Amino acid sequence: MSRTDDHYRDALARIAEIAGAACASPAAQSVPARNGTAAADFGCVVKRLPARLAARAARHAIETFPLNAPSPAALASANAGPVPLAIAVDTQRWWGPTPRQFTVSFLETTPADLRARIVAHLNAWSARCGMSFVETGGVGEVRISRGPGGYYSYLGTDIGLIDLGEQTMNLEGFTMGTPESEYRRVVRHEAGHTLGFPHEHMRADLVARIDPQRAYPYFWQTQGWDQAMVDAQVLTPLDEASLYGTPADQDSIMCYQLPGSITYDGQPIRGGLDIDSWDYDFAASLYPPVGYSPVATRARVEDAVPA
Repeated sequence: MSRTDDHYRDALARIAEIAGAACASPAAQSVPARNGTAAADFGCVVKRLPARLAARAARHAIETFPLNAPSPAALASANAGPVPLAIAVDTQRWWGPTPRQFTVSFLETTPADLRARIVAHLNAWSARCGMSFVETGGVGEVRISRGPGGYYSYLGTDIGLIDLGEQTMNLEGFTMGTPESEYRRVVRHEAGHTLGFPHEHMRADLVARIDPQRAYPYFWQTQGWDQAMVDAQVLTPLDEASLYGTPADQDSIMCYQLPGSITYDGQPIRGGLDIDSWDYDFAASLYPPVGYSPVATRARVEDAVPA
């Protein structure tokens, strides 16, 4: 590994130390409610490539950015601890620090105002990082469908392996009549997956709070998910050896809202309704915009969420 690579990893770790200290004692917040109950209509799934593409996906990720390769320490010990950073990122699927503009297209005929609104919310992340999205008249790298299938996106560099005629992101039923709050909660969340961020509620500290015997009927009733789907999308902790992340941030846009009725301690997992300040700070540390300064970013973190 080059000295530049070492410097990059060290800088990320230092940013995380400060982010982690600030996240250690978050203020208590209530779960936003719909009709008096905790929100449950998230329905997002991180789409997985078929097993036959696993080796190809790993090669593609490493070719895109060499530091996606597992670290020697991670390979040497399954018990190696994670490098702390602000939200979790799968190190095998992220894009690297060079600023990048993703082209976006839509599979169905979609009105211009709706296309522009969706792309604008994808670009919420670009307020603090070097990644952005732009609509193209051709076939985009990010291809969006509003058809059946719920809400989902493939993770990070995996979008490059999806057939050009298929979507990489699904936003079922989104129209100009969809509430602005849902654009913030769903479109920005799915954009996070495209940038390489997995579900924050699958961090081990949060998964350990969930009672499977309560979670299975809950997700069956609210999402129609069978036990295998719940295991895959909620109850299987992310491999901490393959992650950069601080202690789990339950206010991250990448975290589901989960009610206290399915946790052992009876306390809800708050979940995020929009990109929070630590999401922005972490995205900037991974995907720095031109002129990025870690110190300046930390100094203005309280003002990080755009209007």
